[in-house]
Amino acid sequence: QVQLVESGGGLVQAGGSLRLSCAASGRTFRSYGMGWFRQAPGKEREFVAAISWDGASTYYADDVKGRFTISRDNAKNTVYLQMNSLKPEDTAVYYCAADVSNRLYSDSLRYEYWGQGTQVTVSS
Repeated sequence: QVQLVESGGGLVQAGGSLRLSCAASGRTFRSYGMGWFRQAPGKEREFVAAISWDGASTYYADDVKGRFTISRDNAKNTVYLQMNSLKPEDTAVYYCAADVSNRLYSDSLRYEYWGQGTQVTVSS
């Protein structure tokens, strides 16, 4: 069992930056692939980024590629999402999730564990 807690969300102006953190409990965290997803009001949850258990492989949605960076520190049981050049359309609740199979899926149904989410609001 893994418990995930996101933090770092907030209000930022367009063009600004935020770094989200996802703290995980449990020793098995370091063997899991991790992903970030987001959900805007009235929209379905969508994939943002994923990272392999060792951080060697990453995968991004096209609309965040070059602006967002996913990373992890297994010694701290934490995964991060650095978000730069933020746009109003990035406004959403951001969730981290754990994938036991470590396959860097973009499909949210493949992830077994989820955090409660953190709100990111980008003003224009």
